[in-house]
Amino acid sequence: MNSKEKKIQDFNPNDIGDAENNIYGLPFTPEEADLVIIPVPWEVTVSYSAGTAAGPEAIYEASYQVDLYDSNVENAWKMGVAMLPVDTKIAQTSKKLRKKAEKYIDMYAVGKTADSNKTMHAIKEEIDLACLNLNKKVKKEALKWINKGKLPALLGGDHSTPLGLMQALAEKHSEFGILQIDAHADLRNAYEGFTYSHASIMFNALKIKEVKSLVQVGIRDYCQDEKELIDTNERVKTFFDSDIKAAQYAGKTWKEQCADIINSLPQKIYLSIDIDGLDPKLCPNTGTPVPGGFEFEQVVFLVKTIVESNREIIGFDINEVAPGEDEWDANVGARLLYKVGNLCLLSRNNK
Repeated sequence: MNSKEKKIQDFNPNDIGDAENNIYGLPFTPEEADLVIIPVPWEVTVSYSAGTAAGPEAIYEASYQVDLYDSNVENAWKMGVAMLPVDTKIAQTSKKLRKKAEKYIDMYAVGKTADSNKTMHAIKEEIDLACLNLNKKVKKEALKWINKGKLPALLGGDHSTPLGLMQALAEKHSEFGILQIDAHADLRNAYEGFTYSHASIMFNALKIKEVKSLVQVGIRDYCQDEKELIDTNERVKTFFDSDIKAAQYAGKTWKEQCADIINSLPQKIYLSIDIDGLDPKLCPNTGTPVPGGFEFEQVVFLVKTIVESNREIIGFDINEVAPGEDEWDANVGARLLYKVGNLCLLSRNNK
């Protein structure tokens, strides 16, 4: 009997979460777990409200309140989930650079640009380099666990953080699609001048040649440039929130709409979830909340239906969870992470 089997035998999933264990009170180490979560406490380029850098730790703390029974996946907890320690150096660098980014954004807002302002140019260069180095660090960490046969997940931080994970998966898979659940299109080219802005994650993801398609769901806040890219780039398919709602009002079920979404996806899928894709009542403290969005169970149903379609989810991220004065956002984030993680693990049977 190996160490994981022994822990499964000795563990009582009905007990309260043991804070001496890993996330959700589960007893598994990353070496034993099937799902390894990489926390990235980073929010340098956020353009509205900050707080997402505290998301990974807040979700970890909230996870002990989550019951481990999952009606969608039998004995889900036995597959094993573990989160790596939060890197305090990343958090400290994010905090330091965030102050510089705020100074830059304030100058940008009054019409100054990095091309004509030495201070702004220096800040932009420093932040772009730091973001590039973060991507490399995430990629290296992700490859470490992918090479050990683990399903990788990333917990941000802002939505710029998973680019390194996508790049790592591109080294292991000749092609895959991205399913993005989000309020925003995130297709801006170097938003506010920052190459690796949170609002540019999908623009940057499309630079990865192995990404054959980007399917966006729930989008309801976007600019003219993004709409033009959506209309002209054959790799991008967008299901706007207003169209989803209009079809529902006309009698089309969510199940039928999920079928349309899934038919746009290839066999292998990377799932990217910005928490603001949900109705803001479920994430009121996220950086840029937008009216509309999904209920919690709608997202779970979509992911479950993807698994039932015999597609494989090769990795995923959840971002933009910003804890407020209470634990509500982290509570929702912890439950979404558990449900989605279990279903993604189940999809590995579809290889």
